[in-house]
Amino acid sequence: MSQQIELNGTVADHQFGQRLDQTLAEMFPDYSRTRIKTWIQLDQVRLDGEVANKPRAKVVSGQQVLINAELEDDVRFDPEDLPLNIVYEDDDIMIINKPAGLVVHPGAGTPGGTMLNGLLHYCPSLAEVPRAGIVHRLDKDTTGLMVVAKTIPAQTHLVTALQERNITREYEAVAIGHMTSGGTVDANIGRHPTQRILMAVVPSGKPAVTHYRVMEKYRAHTRLRLRLESGRTHQIRVHMAHLQHPLVGDPTYGGRLKLPRSAEPELRDFLRNFKRQALHAVLLRLEHPISGEVMEWQAPLPDDFVALIELLKADTTAHPDDLVWT
Repeated sequence: MSQQIELNGTVADHQFGQRLDQTLAEMFPDYSRTRIKTWIQLDQVRLDGEVANKPRAKVVSGQQVLINAELEDDVRFDPEDLPLNIVYEDDDIMIINKPAGLVVHPGAGTPGGTMLNGLLHYCPSLAEVPRAGIVHRLDKDTTGLMVVAKTIPAQTHLVTALQERNITREYEAVAIGHMTSGGTVDANIGRHPTQRILMAVVPSGKPAVTHYRVMEKYRAHTRLRLRLESGRTHQIRVHMAHLQHPLVGDPTYGGRLKLPRSAEPELRDFLRNFKRQALHAVLLRLEHPISGEVMEWQAPLPDDFVALIELLKADTTAHPDDLVWT
């Protein structure tokens, strides 16, 4: 099921000679240029009564625009009564602190039980917003802050802000190995050349930039604060593995389990049983999509992350000069 919409307007004098998709994006700013381009290509746009299906076509001032289009929605997904940790909500957006183990969007092998299903139950009107308002995602076992748009205009504005790098997302992580200083990873990310379900640093990938700084050094691990400029799939995990400092517990990019030599049994057992990447979206800062107010939220570290840090601190105190693995 989808929502049918009708939009109409007149090409302004100053828009003479512009591309059709650019003009329509200006005329109907509640909808993204990508969405408008799709409508054009699907023959859902008319100029002076004639189908206009070329996004690059030039427009003439005074032309009458009529759009009869369908808005995809997520009502095909079932609403489910799932717990959502909502840390902020108004008429336009929600900020959610996602726990480990919660998949954000239904996909292959995960038809339900996702955050999207929970959103549709909590706020049924999100069925009218593509992807139930989800603007960006976190991996299943990454914890922390996400923004959800409650209306199409809010979603369009937030997606644009994300693309223009006007939303700040900061993370904390624990990496394997002893890192002496911070830095920046500027390395393209794309599909792994042979393992297609994985991501990797590849020259043909999309640009990806991750900034990181050292927060705390342990005997054989490093606590990091990271900031994304781009938002590629698995970006932090792939970039840290590229530096040969994968994240603790990462089941995909972490490699063989390494245990610090002479570590206490409690730490050894904890590391063996820490089955998710030690990655938490700790800070989110953005301009409100409607009011323009700059807003910021921070999410405390989850309990398992705190326990990991405490054990690593204790291990460092007990072995201050030993950086050797078993």
